[in-house]
Amino acid sequence: MLFTDRVAAGRRLAERLRYLRGRDVVVVGLPRGGVVVAAEVAKELGAPLDVIVVRKLGVPFQPEFGFGAIGEEGARVIDDAVVRLTGLTESQVAAVEARERGLLERRTGQLRAGRPPLSLAGRTVVVVDDGVATGSTARAACQVARARGAAKVVLAVPVGQTDTIAALRTAADEVVCLRTPEGFFAIGESYANFSQTTDEEVIKVLAAAAKSRGGQGAAADPRDVTVDAGGVALHGSLVIPDPAAGLVVFAHGSGSGRRSPRNQFVAAALNRTGLGTLLADLLTPQEEHLQECVFNIGLLAARLTGITEWLRGQPAASTIPLGYFGASTGAGAALWAAADAGMPVKAIVSRGGRPDLAGHRLSSVRAPVLLIVGGADTAVLRLNRQAQQALTCESRLAVIPGATHLFEEPGALEQVATLAGDWFASHFTAPDAAEAGSAA
Repeated sequence: MLFTDRVAAGRRLAERLRYLRGRDVVVVGLPRGGVVVAAEVAKELGAPLDVIVVRKLGVPFQPEFGFGAIGEEGARVIDDAVVRLTGLTESQVAAVEARERGLLERRTGQLRAGRPPLSLAGRTVVVVDDGVATGSTARAACQVARARGAAKVVLAVPVGQTDTIAALRTAADEVVCLRTPEGFFAIGESYANFSQTTDEEVIKVLAAAAKSRGGQGAAADPRDVTVDAGGVALHGSLVIPDPAAGLVVFAHGSGSGRRSPRNQFVAAALNRTGLGTLLADLLTPQEEHLQECVFNIGLLAARLTGITEWLRGQPAASTIPLGYFGASTGAGAALWAAADAGMPVKAIVSRGGRPDLAGHRLSSVRAPVLLIVGGADTAVLRLNRQAQQALTCESRLAVIPGATHLFEEPGALEQVATLAGDWFASHFTAPDAAEAGSAA
């Protein structure tokens, strides 16, 4: 069997996957070629299409020879046999991974063109590529799908190496492969036309899919903005529904930013409930690699204050109730900033946060605080319980049973989004502490 091109391969693959039609399915393609194949599968299943970005980790002196792969949500697959064979040191592995991690974040934002990722929580996720050889990128993609809460992961490819396909059955709940030729040498051997797919083609395919589903998964299109935070230019992604019940500013954790898949997931869920969101970097590209900046809670809080002041100067956001959503160290920064007198913050949510990093300023926070922690994240849970004792405002500690620090378990991040949405919704419509005091 020879496929004419990726479109033809996608149609053949879709025929094998018809039994999934009518179920709660999301199809995700691996760029570049996998997205073209996935688009045909999505059309046949009547399912939404998204992308999962992974990066191959290439041996420094032979980049085409991969020793592993990384993906969104911290997914990481290392082939120890290749590492031993090539004699790679720990520092060499770390250097390649650090470089590829930065490229992965930038490429994710570029391919999605500012659109938030589709929710995978509780759904069947079909991971599609144009073929598998070593399987490292496919394995990483399956890990990403699980980290984002997929109830079931189906890996589907037109062609693959026999042993690799067998090994990938431990990464996915189901593997569908149309062709496993003997003497497998390269994926392209199974295609009459295996010309390279460009990023522009991938962006076009994803944009067309988003348009065809009528914006499903987001209440409004995200808008790229440049925020003036006290004289420092920071990049952000702003969504303001019309009308907006409130607006939530995200304070990201250490080493993260506006393209954090977890925060994008929560932001998209909040958008669907009528809340606006702003995901903005708190550090410049130069600062985000400096330890003295990444863990400087005072600096992060000052940037968050600057972002808040910028928002209040925007006509579309000047009168909307405002809240903070902080993750990890970002939660400490959110509480630190909210402790300043006159800050127009009506509610705060911390996800796996470090509220203890706000220190003595915790007692000055007046906005109601929801602390969400994974039950298996014992060290952070202990710190949250201690921090809650220092809060004098309304507060609640919500523990998600079995969840770890990154909330990678199926359905865990969806619970975070639901808890956060309910907290903001209830407090955005209530009078704040100052208003309640004056009314009394």
